[in-house]
Amino acid sequence: MGEGINGGVSSLAAAPHDHWVLIGPAGGSPRPPARYKHAAQVVQDKLYVVGGSRNGRSLSDVQVFDFNTFTWSALKPTRDSNQLNHENNGAVRSFPALAGHSLVKWKNNLVIVAGNTRLTSSSNKVSVWLIDVETNIWSAVDTYGEVPTARGGQSVSLLGSRLLMFGGEDNKRRLLNDIHILDLETMVWEEVKTEKGGPAPRYDHSAAVYADQYLLIFGGSSHSTCFNDLYLLDLRNLEWSQPDTQGAHIAPRSGHAGTMIDENWYIVGGGDNASGSTDTIVMNASKFVWSVVTSVSARDQLACEGLTLCSTTVDGENFLIAFGGYNGQYSNEIFVLKLKARNLVQPRLLQSPAAAAAAASVTAAYAVITSTIEKTKDIISTDDFDIKKAKPARSSKKFVAEIGVVNGEKDKLESRLAGVRDENSKLKDKLDLTNLSYGELEKELKSVQNQLAAEGSRCQKLESQIAASRKRLESAASLENELEVLRRQISQVEQTMTTTQRQKSGGVWKWVAGSAEVSDDE
Repeated sequence: MGEGINGGVSSLAAAPHDHWVLIGPAGGSPRPPARYKHAAQVVQDKLYVVGGSRNGRSLSDVQVFDFNTFTWSALKPTRDSNQLNHENNGAVRSFPALAGHSLVKWKNNLVIVAGNTRLTSSSNKVSVWLIDVETNIWSAVDTYGEVPTARGGQSVSLLGSRLLMFGGEDNKRRLLNDIHILDLETMVWEEVKTEKGGPAPRYDHSAAVYADQYLLIFGGSSHSTCFNDLYLLDLRNLEWSQPDTQGAHIAPRSGHAGTMIDENWYIVGGGDNASGSTDTIVMNASKFVWSVVTSVSARDQLACEGLTLCSTTVDGENFLIAFGGYNGQYSNEIFVLKLKARNLVQPRLLQSPAAAAAAASVTAAYAVITSTIEKTKDIISTDDFDIKKAKPARSSKKFVAEIGVVNGEKDKLESRLAGVRDENSKLKDKLDLTNLSYGELEKELKSVQNQLAAEGSRCQKLESQIAASRKRLESAASLENELEVLRRQISQVEQTMTTTQRQKSGGVWKWVAGSAEVSDDE
């Protein structure tokens, strides 16, 4: 993090490249209330901040930071008088309190879309508001068509005069992954039906339009997990794809902010419900290559959720502008980052040496053919060549011969070019087969790995059962020993009892015999 700057827009030129710098208001002018889940946009050297949330309460203010004077001021837009005249006496005059909404600049207007509002008059449909930055007048816009359900945490991207809205969370906490388009000229909504395979329902993600043809969706979260996936929607055929990315590994994040500059998509902040994201990242949208621009500490104010990210140009250099957010405490600071010119990323072209040689041959052959054709054109179009004035003797025959030679060379080169193309096609087929075989082997490897994992789990269960059986056997052996002791004791008792009975039995007979003898004597 660089040192603070508070000397006006000209002082931004002294900022270091690819390092965040804190912007301090000049003269100690007051800052606006800290917040997150607000919306912001730069218009003519001014940063407009609309709404947001703080301590569970939505904000209704519009704050403006002037980069020429480095001062904050509160904008208090007035309600469109035409709307006041057509509505009843209870018409809302102040701008509504909003959080989780989206903001884009269109013509002289700030267009505010969706978001969570506590207006008693609000319906269960997405609302749209306009703030004219020249007249300082705001209005609630009536929209038509297939008006989408109200939501917050959605993404809104501007393409010409159309707004592309994706996803979010509705008032019943249902997650969405639908796409709606609002024509700002007619204020008519249209729901877009896409092919399957798009992003899972989510909110607090980021989106951007690239090359006026593709809609990019990155990150966000469900109610249980954060994402780091990247999806691309081709706006021509409305088909989703999930391109393979290269470069730096990007951790899952939600509540981050992004902005597209040329073909570079910059993203800052966010978190994964456990900690804030510390890295400022950029993706080259033409090559799908991620890289890290810079990083901050884990406790830095930029490692937060619910911040905004805008961009502006000063003296031909691009700047990122971040404001607000929450990382355990709410922020009302502005940070700027002067961007270093990004080097063009080389195309990701996987070629074998043979394919590379074939491509070189095609290029060389095409160059030779082009050169030959150009020479032929020069010969035919030369001012000195006039059929009527040409001598029909040797010059014509010589010229015809030269044309014949050129045509022969052209035929040979075209034949060679066809051969090279054929070879290139065969190599491409081989490459496709190799990739297919690799894919099948990868599937087979995963299957074997799954089987090994299952067998390992089964072995662990068997080992547990064997250990339990051993314990039971040890217990059985101990019981058997005790049983043997008991048997011996029982045997001894039985022997004792037998001896005792015998002794008792002999005494009786003696007594009986003694009694008989006494009787005889009598």
